[in-house]
Amino acid sequence: MRSRAAMAPNSASSALVAVIFYLFLTIVGAAQSNIGFREEIRRNLLNNGLGRTPQMGWNSWNHFACDIEEKLIRETADAMVSTGLAALGYKYINLDDCWGELNRDSKGNLVPKASTFPSGIKGLADYVHSKGLKLGIYSDAGTQTCSKTMPGSLGYEEQDAKTFASWEIDYLKYDNCQNTGTNPKERYPKMSKALLSSGRPIFFSLCEWGQEDPATWAPGLGNSWRTTGDIKDNWKSLITRADQNDKWASYAGPGGWNDPDMLEVGNGGMTTEEYRSHFSIWALAKAPLLIGCDIRSMSSVTLELLSNKEVIAVNQDKLGVQGKKVKKDGKLEVWAGPLSDKRVAVVLWNRGSSQAKITAYWSDIKLKSSTVVNARDLWVHSTQSSVQGQLSAEVGSHACKMYVLTPQ
Repeated sequence: MRSRAAMAPNSASSALVAVIFYLFLTIVGAAQSNIGFREEIRRNLLNNGLGRTPQMGWNSWNHFACDIEEKLIRETADAMVSTGLAALGYKYINLDDCWGELNRDSKGNLVPKASTFPSGIKGLADYVHSKGLKLGIYSDAGTQTCSKTMPGSLGYEEQDAKTFASWEIDYLKYDNCQNTGTNPKERYPKMSKALLSSGRPIFFSLCEWGQEDPATWAPGLGNSWRTTGDIKDNWKSLITRADQNDKWASYAGPGGWNDPDMLEVGNGGMTTEEYRSHFSIWALAKAPLLIGCDIRSMSSVTLELLSNKEVIAVNQDKLGVQGKKVKKDGKLEVWAGPLSDKRVAVVLWNRGSSQAKITAYWSDIKLKSSTVVNARDLWVHSTQSSVQGQLSAEVGSHACKMYVLTPQ
């Protein structure tokens, strides 16, 4: 028989192994719990019907920044209906930053700014809902919002989610300022879980700016995630965001979408052709179509761009596959993606300074060489029959041509 002294090292080793095994099980359990939590969220998001196609609507920030009040929001809801945009699928009327008071109330609740939203957010939601539309709101995964004029939701996730649900909010844009340096992978799941437990289906739009590659982890948390920093109303910003968003194409799908930020169409900083390119690429890339101009006073040209039913149909296609850049020849590009019923959407995009001919060969867009298609020009609204092998067009500077190819 061994002595106790002889057995001690083995006992110590056994204890160490037991501790390591326990830690291993704890880590695995936590990981499985996290995976299970995200799968639960995904199931609930899909069951609620949220984000089956990219969201469409309006957001206050690009045009109005902090200059918002309830009269503007009510008039915007009215205009969304009267212009016919609501009937085309633009449903969300989204408040961005600056809607709240600087401090929470004595119970820790967020408070609508009395001077600009005297009827409160619930009253505003009732009005927007009466128009057949949905109301969105804004908060931040930090201690304050980006404007520093109101509190963020960090540490108040459950309380704020319940507040939003009690106001009958339909959408939350959740920003990333004043975030204390904490990893977003720790902060954003808390609000995701809180929304899921709020008792109301609320579309969750993560606005983390693409810093930690949210396409790789946010699909289990929300319905869209920003892949870029904020867009500006100029050509360089547009093409930069298009390219940054493009690399994550494979991560998007029904229930969750890559978000290269809101539309600048109609704000005045770009030409009509540049805005047409903006709208076309966002539609092809299954990006959210959130109008950022003042729709109460937009021009007929802006309305025509935003209300193109055929382009919107590409964005809202039930197959839900994000189109992407498939060919680049200097400043001349071909973007394409599959649609339902074996169709293909194609954008010929000239990012150069002079007119040029752009050709998409069937091999570029994953069509068999023998395939014969009808090519529908979505902006001219004309169809070219019996096209085979390639599609070519003369395209102006900073302009595009957009087609849907339907096999015969």
